[in-house]
This record gives sequence, C-alpha cells and structure tokens, in this order.
Amino acid sequence: MTPAATNAPPEPVLDLNADLGEGFGRWQLTDDDALLSVVTSANVACGFHAGDPSTMRRVCERAAEQGVRIGAQVSYRDLAGFGRRAMDVPPEELADEITYQIGALRVFARAAGSDVTYVKPHGALYNRVVGDAEQAAAVVSGVLRAGGGLPVLGLPGSRLHEAAASAGLPVVAEAFADRAYTALGTLVPRRQPGAVIPGPDAVVARSVRIARDARVTALTGEEVAVRARSLCVHGDTPGAAQLARRVREGLLAAGVRVEAFT
Repeated sequence: MTPAATNAPPEPVLDLNADLGEGFGRWQLTDDDALLSVVTSANVACGFHAGDPSTMRRVCERAAEQGVRIGAQVSYRDLAGFGRRAMDVPPEELADEITYQIGALRVFARAAGSDVTYVKPHGALYNRVVGDAEQAAAVVSGVLRAGGGLPVLGLPGSRLHEAAASAGLPVVAEAFADRAYTALGTLVPRRQPGAVIPGPDAVVARSVRIARDARVTALTGEEVAVRARSLCVHGDTPGAAQLARRVREGLLAAGVRVEAFT
C-alpha cells in the first residue's frame, strides 16, 4: 500500500557563514576558534583587507579540524580601510588580484587537508558588484582563472551572480542576519543609522524568518523577499561568536537544518 502523499513544505536548510581571519600581525579582530565551533562555512580574509600568511594558515588548519568549509573572502587592496572604502580598480588588475587571493588561500587550505570551496567578495567590493557589471565581470574572470569552478556567494539578483551564472559558475544566494536591508533588497550602507541590527533577540528572530519565510522587513518598513541558502553573521561584530551560537540554536529550534552548501 502506497503511503498517503503529504503537502508538508520541505524542511528549510541554511548554511551559517562568518568572516574569519580578519587580523594582521599582532592585531586580531575576530574570535576565529570560537566562531569555527559554530559556523558551517568560513569566509577567510586573503590578505588584502585583513589577514596575513600565519593567520590564513592557522584558520585553515582549525577549519579543517572542525569540518568547516573554507571560502576565499576576496577584497579590494585596502588594509588601512578594512576593505570598506570605495575604490576604482581597473578590471584587468582586479581580476588578477582576485586570482592571487584565491591562490594564496588555496595553498594553506590544501596544506591543512582541505581546499577552498567557494568565493565571497568583502566589504566595498561586495557592495560594488551588486550593481556594477564591469567590476562583477572582473571578479568572475579572476575566479575562473583560479580554476575549479568555485561557487560564488553573494546577494541574489546581483550583477555578480548574473556574471557568474553566465560563465557557468554555481551561484549561492546569501542573506545577512545582522544587517539592515533597503526596500530594494540591498544592504543599508554602514554609515547610515540603523545599518546594523541591534540586539541578539532581533538578530535571531530575523534569521528564523529568513529561513522559514524568505522575507525581511526593510529599515523603512517595507516587506522584502530574501531567498538565501547561506546566512552571514559578521565576525567583527562585538560578541560575534555568542551571537552566531544563538542564531544557530534559534534556527535549530525552529526546525531549520544548518548545513554547508558545498
């Protein structure tokens, strides 16, 4: 006898990612070990906005030990501004710098017994390639030259995703647990009041709503559709590890499966 069909919706599943390795020399911003015990994917700084060889090696080793996926978090060359300053980089030069960053991280990832499994732009570059087709194409060119058909993690509907899909690269839609959205589904610039969601309860509630309803409320009150396979908690937020743990616990309690996308 065939079991009766059900109309139950599919179980929601989300990857939980955070920016790691964001230090330089004796300066350390992110609590890498604590975050690696919570997240399923690690966006590792590749030396252009943060990170140095020893930090990259250490984070890759810890990620491999924890079974956390390693992603190259590529950036404009902007250590002083933490990669958050707007820059105009010629497309050919930007493509070279993307390839360079992925290659540097890949050496450490493979030495640790793992590999780079995806690419995510950081900061000003992330925001730029949402709407700038030329810069988006340069990022994709750099990813293609690095090889391996790496998935590109970014904002759904962005020019970056359009360029990556056209080039045959997998695209992964990302949402943000701790950042405010505009009515257009983009991130509110950090310089504006309210750009960062205050309080862990609000962040957890938003994360669960993204997973179950694929929606957020914009800073200006509009309801915005946000589909995502990966959810980001910023590693440089004060108390980021504790916040990420609360987000994960909240997702699991709501029946959301937390699982890497690669």
